[in-house]
Amino acid sequence: MATQFPDDFKCPISLEIMSDPVILSSGHTFDRVSIQRWLDAGHRTCPITKLPLPDHPSLIPNHALRSLISNYTLVSLPKLEQQPHPEPQALISTLTSPSSLLDWKLDSLDQLTRLSKRDSVFRSKLTESGAVSAVLKCVGSDDPGLQEKALSLLLNLSLDDDNKVGLVAEGAIGRIVGALQGGSPNCRALAATMLTSLAVVEVNKATIGAYPYAIRALVSLLRDGKGREKKEAATALYAICSFPDNRRRAVQCGAVPILMRIADSGIERAVEVLGLLAKCKEGREEMERFNGCVKILVRLLKNGSSRGIQYALLTLNWLCCFSEEMCIEAGKGGILEICMELLDDDNEKVRRNASNLIQVLSGNRSLR
Repeated sequence: MATQFPDDFKCPISLEIMSDPVILSSGHTFDRVSIQRWLDAGHRTCPITKLPLPDHPSLIPNHALRSLISNYTLVSLPKLEQQPHPEPQALISTLTSPSSLLDWKLDSLDQLTRLSKRDSVFRSKLTESGAVSAVLKCVGSDDPGLQEKALSLLLNLSLDDDNKVGLVAEGAIGRIVGALQGGSPNCRALAATMLTSLAVVEVNKATIGAYPYAIRALVSLLRDGKGREKKEAATALYAICSFPDNRRRAVQCGAVPILMRIADSGIERAVEVLGLLAKCKEGREEMERFNGCVKILVRLLKNGSSRGIQYALLTLNWLCCFSEEMCIEAGKGGILEICMELLDDDNEKVRRNASNLIQVLSGNRSLR
């Protein structure tokens, strides 16, 4: 069954379709179970590059790839083999021709999206045929249907790391930010997912962050969007803010109070972003100013998922490490007692973060 999926969806270790893809510090993506088993066996090199890894390698969720895998529709291979692929150039010409009807363009985008989902060779042929500029023009369309289908095709093209830098070079960020600001709800969610995908490549994180209104548009989507839009915006911010300069930009755009509120409403992806923003002085200062910050993080410690607890602890570590006032407030909130209980948690990162916070609250102010 796995052979019906693109190779990009398969874990390089197990060769099975990934259910929880994560990115290693080497930049390569693996299924969490497989790479964790590799690390648990004592290996501290990347299985692909053989380059050394840190003593405690971080595994960053590849949300964009996971979303693509979960939304992927299996296509019958025997049926496709009986039907030759249409030439990309013919379909691209339909998109660029002034005489093409809207329905023709929608149909061309549908075909290109379907074919590019499962075929990396076809994706390469598409980019080499000059499809990107034509698709980007459709992303800038006033028609929401055309814009949505064009964004879906761009997302497929961004599956390949080689394309991620190329898409940015061709002006994809400007069109994506435009969709974030003025598209339909589905288009805004897709545009946020697209930024997450592009940000897998380190150099793109800096480019996206420096682009006028990119981070501001994501923060606005966090504030004004519905459930899926908020989640995709938070995921994109998490990917982009792993680049240090972007943390300050997100704080300046007013991300902290919005993230606090939506974290309290149950969207745990928000606390993951807070964990990154707490690494910068501006982020910590905004969190200290937010009324009820510690109470929200305590609620996450008591009721959150394992990952939510991990990032709530990380955020508290940064806050308490640099602020005596936050240490006092954390003590009043019963965080020390909660941390003592979390020392027996199954998640190694939760145990480590809890231990660090106990040390900070007990007087050792150095974050480990």
